[in-house]
Amino acid sequence: MSDNTNKVDPAVMDCIVCPLTRSKLKQEGNFLVSEVGGLKYPVVNGIPAMLADEAELPEGFATLDEFKIAFKDQIVE
Repeated sequence: MSDNTNKVDPAVMDCIVCPLTRSKLKQEGNFLVSEVGGLKYPVVNGIPAMLADEAELPEGFATLDEFKIAFKDQIVE
């Protein structure tokens, strides 16, 4: 369920990317989801929490390290 208080300003959306893959993000409810890999970053009071360690992992990954191994060619460090 989407909450308007968690809607990220479109100007902000134009400026931010996934901190790991540098891919674009799209808002899905209370999360920003990276186009590459599908990491889900929570949005709290309209502010995205863009910390990879706090992102919700996509299905099939138990740890962030597993995700990093699978997407090592797309991760910018």
